[in-house]
Amino acid sequence: MSIISSTRHATASSTSTLSQRLVAAIGASILGACLVYFAGFSHIDAVHNAAHDTRHSSAFPCH
Repeated sequence: MSIISSTRHATASSTSTLSQRLVAAIGASILGACLVYFAGFSHIDAVHNAAHDTRHSSAFPCH
């Protein structure tokens, strides 16, 4: 019986509410925007060139 109750508990704890998913999506969007901004305007040539090559390899226009 303990196996059944622990399985139910694990299933119940893995569900997330809409607000939790929304907070995670907004946080991921802000982090992604910060990374793109940092790579795009970086004065460190290695960072800028790595982002530039990645954009070209995914056929994303950057010029």
